[in-house]
Amino acid sequence: MEKNVKVSMLCQIYGKMLTEKQYEVINDYYNNDLSLSEIAENHQITRQAVRDIIKKGENKLFELEEKLAFMEKTLKQEKQLQQILEELSKIEETSSDKKVEKILNHVREELSCLA
Repeated sequence: MEKNVKVSMLCQIYGKMLTEKQYEVINDYYNNDLSLSEIAENHQITRQAVRDIIKKGENKLFELEEKLAFMEKTLKQEKQLQQILEELSKIEETSSDKKVEKILNHVREELSCLA
């Protein structure tokens, strides 16, 4: 997974555990696509200060993910749900029983609520 996407996802998951300034700067950089200079100007700090805030924030996000693994677990669950839905579709395609079709549709609806 690309680093920018990973940091953006981690920020969504763990953003509240960063300082307010770290969250704002990381959000501006990764999600709002602002440059270091633009962020520095908006916060009235130097580009180097912005870079330092980003690095410290990234380190904290990666440390939290390493300890808690919420993103890893979420991605794994999403993959498993997708595989289950694919298997249900295969069963539905090979079955002509209306009761089975109704049950499969119900299960699919319940699983889609989890995705």
